[in-house]
Amino acid sequence: MVRSLIIVTLMLVLVPSFRLPAAAESPDRIPAEELFQLIHVGAPPPIVDVRSRTEYERGHVPGAVHIPFWRVFGQTSEIASYRNQPIVIYCEHGPRAALAKAALRLSGFHKILYLEGHLSAWRKAGLPLESEP
Repeated sequence: MVRSLIIVTLMLVLVPSFRLPAAAESPDRIPAEELFQLIHVGAPPPIVDVRSRTEYERGHVPGAVHIPFWRVFGQTSEIASYRNQPIVIYCEHGPRAALAKAALRLSGFHKILYLEGHLSAWRKAGLPLESEP
């Protein structure tokens, strides 16, 4: 836990001007509608929600695994078997997913896609959410 917090703090200090590239600049995104279609036909890639527990419980992309962004640093056992496959990550708007993507890359994941527009775009598109009791 302490190690994770130190890593997150260092990343926030070392990358203060970090911005996510626009969708047109980056091929590392999957549109919400495309991901929904993959979920609908039963062939989705692994999906990781990196928001807080409370946010996840209120509503998440169907089938998403919850790993808070700060836990991704060194604690990827839940998704380790997907290291060589494309995985989709998202948060509410993007910053936490960017930190999680950096952590996943350090852990050996190389096929990481952002949910384009993150969960805010998913909601805006009117796509369904799962919630926890």
